[in-house]
Amino acid sequence: MSADFDPEKFEDKYANYFTELQRAYKNAFNHMNERYDSELIHGIDQTVLNESEPFYEDGEFVVELPENPRERLQGVLVDDEKFEETLDIYVERIEDELHRVFGVDRPDE
Repeated sequence: MSADFDPEKFEDKYANYFTELQRAYKNAFNHMNERYDSELIHGIDQTVLNESEPFYEDGEFVVELPENPRERLQGVLVDDEKFEETLDIYVERIEDELHRVFGVDRPDE
């Protein structure tokens, strides 16, 4: 764990770690946008992830999504299976970036 990261400060993450959160989300977006359908990635970013909430629990970062993420995506033609698969990969990428940006190793699985 990075000496700079304080789990207690993460409870007020937007006041204490706003820049780091932006960097992690931006890194994940750039990674996903280079590898997947950019229209789908932009749609997920703007309609689902804009309402997501990162948490630090039990030694790891977890991204909580808003209710009904599929229903939020409008104007992008994609089947439910591809949406769910892409969203899962995207969320995992954000969680990986949060661990990397904050210098926190994932707990052993």
